[in-house]
Amino acid sequence: MSTYLNKTLGTATNRKKFTISAWVKRSNIGDANYILAAGTNRDDYIDDFRFDGTGKLIFDGYSLGSTWRLKTNRRFKDVGAWYHVVVRYDSTQSTSSERLKMYVNGEGQTDFETATYPSQDYETFFNKNVEHTVGCNLTAGSAPALVFYKGYIAQLIFVDGTAYSESAFGSLNSNGVWIPNTSPSITYGNNGFKLDFVNSGTGADANGFGADTSGQGNHFASNSLLTNPNTTDTPHNNFATLDPNNDRTQGGFTFSEANTKVVTSGSNRNYATLTQAFTSGKWYMECRFTGGADSGAVGVCDMSDLNMTNTSSLGDNANEIGVNATGAYEKNNVVTSGWAGTFTTNDILGLCLDCDNNRFTLSKNGQFADGSGNYDEANPTAYLTYTTGNFMTFAVGERTNTATATIEINTGNSPYAIASGNADANGYGSFEYAVPSGYYAPCTKNLAQYGG
Repeated sequence: MSTYLNKTLGTATNRKKFTISAWVKRSNIGDANYILAAGTNRDDYIDDFRFDGTGKLIFDGYSLGSTWRLKTNRRFKDVGAWYHVVVRYDSTQSTSSERLKMYVNGEGQTDFETATYPSQDYETFFNKNVEHTVGCNLTAGSAPALVFYKGYIAQLIFVDGTAYSESAFGSLNSNGVWIPNTSPSITYGNNGFKLDFVNSGTGADANGFGADTSGQGNHFASNSLLTNPNTTDTPHNNFATLDPNNDRTQGGFTFSEANTKVVTSGSNRNYATLTQAFTSGKWYMECRFTGGADSGAVGVCDMSDLNMTNTSSLGDNANEIGVNATGAYEKNNVVTSGWAGTFTTNDILGLCLDCDNNRFTLSKNGQFADGSGNYDEANPTAYLTYTTGNFMTFAVGERTNTATATIEINTGNSPYAIASGNADANGYGSFEYAVPSGYYAPCTKNLAQYGG
């Protein structure tokens, strides 16, 4: 993805003190992912806050001849989780290690591969009258090439003139989970901003995607917005996405759109699963093939039986069900035709997983399979059953090894525009078609309620 925001900041309140707070959900752990950067151009000098290609968190810079860096030994590689990352900068401190602090999910980071601190009273490019970018390195310059953040960023806050601790921006809820303070009690300073990414405009103004909601008016310009840049996936309610770590080809699939889109390899009959698995409850998601539907399959599998070295199609193994574009289904390596009708490119498929009764069913454009070769039921009536599974989840992939399939999934957090916007009975998610009674979107709030 090449979406990013940028702005040249004005005169700072105090360039020797600032705080950065961001909620991030990663989708690619093999590349550098820039959260925030500042400087004159990337050929010369740049200060940045990013993950490197191994998953380590870095806050560093080379500004006017002075090098400083914090780089964790810990690798942050969970693509199904939200991380709260905070940097506290105060170069007025007499003790060098007090000038730069890093926090993740409320915990101070102390185990660093590199810990080089700025000199006393040092002023970085952050909070200076230079370009600041969100979601990539600097736009000016030619080398290195532009590198974009892959995943989600929520509630990005920059504070000018005050070094706040992590507790100003987050706190533990009753379940012991670190969650955002929606309206933190802080002083932003002249250059401070709060980006909630809630609007859909394209300009650097109060109605833009990069609107500053702090009240300081430091709105960022939006660049290369996707069709559906906003998301219902937030640190308050985490929706399932596809998990590239559970790609059966281990690198043969290409994931994008923050792991809500996948292109299969075309050379192996494999599939990708969600980041969440379920032991109980009833769960609903939608998906569509935007290419290669004839080569595709959708269904469910048991994560506890997943053989990551086996190049088999969905339904070949125990506790798996795969339905293909002909309406046939495969279960335990046996293919049975005539259960459902056909589906094709851009049909919206509704997948229903009932972990309480060990069964699965499928709809096409709002009509459910009848078990006799058609999609003509308003509600689920025909089910395919599986042997009791331990950790069941949805799966999408290909059933042949001759052509690729392109699949977009919607667990309530759609990568494509939704015309109707149906939530589940708890009010979570946005789906094209009505969620069947008793079924719920795969998200953490529903998981907590139904014990999935």
